[in-house]
Amino acid sequence: MPLDAVCLQAVVHELNAKIAGGRIEKVYQPERDEIVLSIRGIQGARRLLISTASGASRMHFINNTRENPAAPPMFCMLLRKHVQGAKIASITQPALERIAVIELDTNDEMGVASKKYLVCELMGNFSNIILNDSDGRIIDALRRVEGDMSGKRKILPGLFYHMPPVQENKRNPLEVSGSGLAAAAAGAADAKGLDKWLLGCFYGLSPLLCREIAYRATGDASKPVNSLTKQDLETLSAVFTEFTQQVQACAGTPCLLSRLEDQTVFDFSSVEIRQYEGMMLRSALPSFSDLLSAFYEKKGRAERMRRRAQDMLRIITNARDRLARKLALQEQELAQTQNRDTYKRMGDLITANLYQLEKGARTAKVVDYYAKGCPEIEIQMDIRLTPQQNAQRYFKRYNKAKTAESMLTEQIKIGNADLQYLESVLEAIGEAESEQDLAQLREELLQTGFLSAKQQRGRKNHKPAPVKAIPFHYRTSDGFDVFAGKNNLQNDILTLKTAYKNDIWFHTQKIHGSHVILVTDGKEPTDTAMTEAACIAAYHSKARNSAMVPVDYSEVRNIKKPAGAKPGMVIYHVYKTAYVTPVEAEIEKLRQK
Repeated sequence: MPLDAVCLQAVVHELNAKIAGGRIEKVYQPERDEIVLSIRGIQGARRLLISTASGASRMHFINNTRENPAAPPMFCMLLRKHVQGAKIASITQPALERIAVIELDTNDEMGVASKKYLVCELMGNFSNIILNDSDGRIIDALRRVEGDMSGKRKILPGLFYHMPPVQENKRNPLEVSGSGLAAAAAGAADAKGLDKWLLGCFYGLSPLLCREIAYRATGDASKPVNSLTKQDLETLSAVFTEFTQQVQACAGTPCLLSRLEDQTVFDFSSVEIRQYEGMMLRSALPSFSDLLSAFYEKKGRAERMRRRAQDMLRIITNARDRLARKLALQEQELAQTQNRDTYKRMGDLITANLYQLEKGARTAKVVDYYAKGCPEIEIQMDIRLTPQQNAQRYFKRYNKAKTAESMLTEQIKIGNADLQYLESVLEAIGEAESEQDLAQLREELLQTGFLSAKQQRGRKNHKPAPVKAIPFHYRTSDGFDVFAGKNNLQNDILTLKTAYKNDIWFHTQKIHGSHVILVTDGKEPTDTAMTEAACIAAYHSKARNSAMVPVDYSEVRNIKKPAGAKPGMVIYHVYKTAYVTPVEAEIEKLRQK
């Protein structure tokens, strides 16, 4: 869900309490739609992320550093010039809008104290970051809005900044009393659900909050407005009054909703959500920054990696689809070679009846000595050839089909191996967490020939891939280290070079995934360690969202790599299989950062 104005108010209140009075030490722009402010205040150093990504616009503290481009973008350079070294006076939110204004005390080019305002408009597809001077003029914006892009509101340097237009026929919910809302609902003749009616009456409320208010009031979020009873209206008045008082007092609590079946994040709010009645897992997090990080950061990281790996994804996807089509044609050709014995049979029958056949006949009537009862059959002939040449033609077709079967079988075997490899690469791209991981994948694809040096030559800031492989690192609840490869090169290094022979190797059975190594250090691994390592292997595979995933495990000494095999491809014959269901939340607890 997008960040609504009510939740943003709670976020702004939290940020203001922690960084007001702090100083901006550094400005970064790791992505085209993200700004990171490094702030040092009384409570220590913090990194504030402001994201304008479509569907993920937000602002909150982050703990992990972002990878920055080699050359900072122009807007980043402008912010460094104007706000680096500035003191944060306050962070405010105007009138329950999805806007946060960071007021900055700084100096102008002449060293005179002045005010600047960093306006963060977090409004979905229209999100923007705008830097204004003390007079309200726009210095510049992350996204400039020309006249042909918007006839109502331009965002260009030198123009005065104006707030986004207020939504027509909608009111601020904090300016309406509970009794006033109940009276309006009583006079409404609309048959639409109460939640949709509330959404149409007020700005600043998300569909989730409207459903929650309606659910608490009536027990049915979509109950028609024109069917509300007197008791429903009284309860609606009390619920709405309690809600607005909580918002005005900034007494929200960070509430994260997760699916019960796999504990993946589903939604979030600054209000306790009760409408799902046990269908969702509700978690109260320590802060709103933790809440937004838990909801957005993992999905955001995956999206950033997909964006950076677009060139690789396009090349590998095209190669995979092309190879799949080629294999389908080869399978058809192989099926056609299965009737090759018929050609040899025709050639033999023509040869056996040469004495009675003449050149120029379209068909040859011969006795089929191979069939029971020796019936007479007709064989198609080429009128341009002699009977002997027709017999040779059938023998050639037989030999050609026989050779084709051998060649096609080998080509299909190689093609299937390449297809499996490309599928594993696509899975590895999804596992990438940094530019270093993508560089290792590019190095791997260059080595295997699926990516050419010519294709890489056009990439901006292309650098040689790093040699060192850094796999995922986990520690089981009873102290055993577990490592999982992020790509096929890491898998090879992890299994064939790093692991000791008595360590335990895990991999999903006949499913693309990472090589996982349980480090035993000469000790007997516990059942808990084995189970958790198997869950890690299932999680780092295409079956991460499945239940009862088969995971093969064996000692590393039993894992061999065939000569000439693709990276990450191994064989093993001595193994056991465990069936586990990976739970993301439990596995993330074991992760070593």
